[in-house]
Amino acid sequence: MKRNGTSASIVSLVIPARAEYIALGRLALSGLLRPLAVEPEVIADMKLALTEACSNSIRHAYDGGRDGAVEIRYELASDRLAVEVSDDGGGFDAEVLEIESGLLDEGGLGIAIIRALTDDFSIGPRSGGSGSCLRFTKTLG
Repeated sequence: MKRNGTSASIVSLVIPARAEYIALGRLALSGLLRPLAVEPEVIADMKLALTEACSNSIRHAYDGGRDGAVEIRYELASDRLAVEVSDDGGGFDAEVLEIESGLLDEGGLGIAIIRALTDDFSIGPRSGGSGSCLRFTKTLG
């Protein structure tokens, strides 16, 4: 864990873009939050949001079985947790996201779930390269 200028601890984890590795990201999240006495319901909500974000990267960035990785970045401050999930897939045009147009299909619920469980949400291109970055924040306490 390292500290940045805003007194937040930052932990990064890179997992293979395969569903069975999402559990590692969930374990890391739990390990970061448990010492802070965060309510179990909040931990469960954040684990679900993380699962949805990672699943989206795996499903959409690496569709067709292409090997890849998903990077999970946790920023933990005394009053909030921010999580970024990024990939180096083909990216997307944020304006055509089905969730933005109100058209949800069976694969479009993940974004809605993340938005419902968190306090802040953004999705866009990955900085410094190709791919996508989904970020969500939850106020703690």
